[in-house]
Amino acid sequence: MEIEAKIKELEKRNREAELGGGQKRIDQQHAKGKMTARERLDYLLDKGSFQEIDKFVVHRCHDFGMEKKKIAGDGVVTGHGTINGRPVFLFSQDFTVFGGSLSGMFSQKVCKVMDLALKNGTPMIGLDDSGGARIQEGVESLGGYGEIFKRNVWSSGVIPQISVIMGPCAGGAVYSPALTDFIIMVKKTSNMFITGPQVIKEVTFEEVTAEELGGAMSHNRRSGVAHFAEDSDQAALDRVKELLGYLPQNFREKTPPIECTDDQDRTDKSLNKVVPANPRLPYDMKEIIRTVLDNNQFLEVHKYYANNMIVGFGRLNGLAVGIIANQPKFLAGCLDINASMKCARFVRTCDSFNIPLVTFVDVPGYLPGVNQEYGGIIKHGAKIIYSYCEATVPKITIVTRKAYGGAYLAMSCKHFDGDTNYAYPTAEIAVMGPDGAANIIFRKEIADSDDPDATRARLIEEYRNNFASPFKAAELGYIDDIIFPENTRPRLINALMTLQNKRATIPKRRHGNSPL
Repeated sequence: MEIEAKIKELEKRNREAELGGGQKRIDQQHAKGKMTARERLDYLLDKGSFQEIDKFVVHRCHDFGMEKKKIAGDGVVTGHGTINGRPVFLFSQDFTVFGGSLSGMFSQKVCKVMDLALKNGTPMIGLDDSGGARIQEGVESLGGYGEIFKRNVWSSGVIPQISVIMGPCAGGAVYSPALTDFIIMVKKTSNMFITGPQVIKEVTFEEVTAEELGGAMSHNRRSGVAHFAEDSDQAALDRVKELLGYLPQNFREKTPPIECTDDQDRTDKSLNKVVPANPRLPYDMKEIIRTVLDNNQFLEVHKYYANNMIVGFGRLNGLAVGIIANQPKFLAGCLDINASMKCARFVRTCDSFNIPLVTFVDVPGYLPGVNQEYGGIIKHGAKIIYSYCEATVPKITIVTRKAYGGAYLAMSCKHFDGDTNYAYPTAEIAVMGPDGAANIIFRKEIADSDDPDATRARLIEEYRNNFASPFKAAELGYIDDIIFPENTRPRLINALMTLQNKRATIPKRRHGNSPL
């Protein structure tokens, strides 16, 4: 009987722990359109795979009457499981328990699974839904955040780290997600900010709502802090599964290939007409990207931020690749501050995890303007150069149209140890655009002409044909081949397969000093 009693006691304690803050608070969570911490884990992980750790941990605070308020788990569910058969470690903050606030023991639970993830070379996923630091514990809760941040930094570039913001995330709590590789936010129910609307109103007299200040779309469209915005908890967790499919377990491995059901030799004549004959006309670079990828599937990252730059994941012959591209539909594809940061960050993420880079180039230059210069376009633009030069994964580049000046160099040029550099016949590779170049080089000839406009037009066209065409760059070996657009997919796949065993290193050092 004694054994039976102990088993019943365990069953009772399990039920209590799994109820979190109680049915009333669970109902309140559902009323907000949110899943509970455990429901999120059940949805995300393969059925029956979750193994919980520290289920019965409670806080150790004895101030402010907290010794009378102890709930097993202490506001966070931690453990490990599998997603599509791949092991992951994760935590899920429980808003029904003390508002998901972080205590010293809460932090210890999170740090334990972070340590296990790092030791085992396994992705780490955090589901955030918390009111922040537990005020009753004072500086101990701040120390807990510090321990988590340190582990985020130690894990950076070693294992993939994904944060999903599924409720409030305020104050110091925001820095852990900010240190991870990807942030996914849920529209209308999640927010992130250092200081909330009330504090801002008191200090700066600005009035703003929590949604306007730190909602999913604010951080996806304006700040660039978040990478994805989803309509529901379920959609956000589905995005985690999709994203994880393009990432390896750790930096020593490659992303698992999948069987390719798309013809690797598939050509598409529609690509011959995507780039307009008139170099001033815009077009949608995503038409090219989707057409060449396996089954036309492209997972865009930072979809709403810096629309003049496109980054995301796809597959070529079943192998994961990172896609970077200028978007002529916005700002003519110019590089500005935001696009530079977006591009550089994505390139470094891919290089960290052995994901080959495929870059589509149509860039007339860096965006001119006083605000860009004062905002540090020199420093931020240098981030792209730094990231591509530092990257040692396979680098494949296709110039579809314009590649002018410093922007030509920045976008994965041959001089940055590009492995394979192609160009379309429509490519224009030069120090600057034909219009500007002709006006400088032939200034006197144009001025002395009887018909300056006609002379200028003729000389511009001559410059375009003789110096801005891809053939000049090909003559110098800066372009490996000029290809027919319709053959883009098979040429990319051929290059990628050839580069599968690439090994490259950069000079040994403690670490580089990137232009932050």
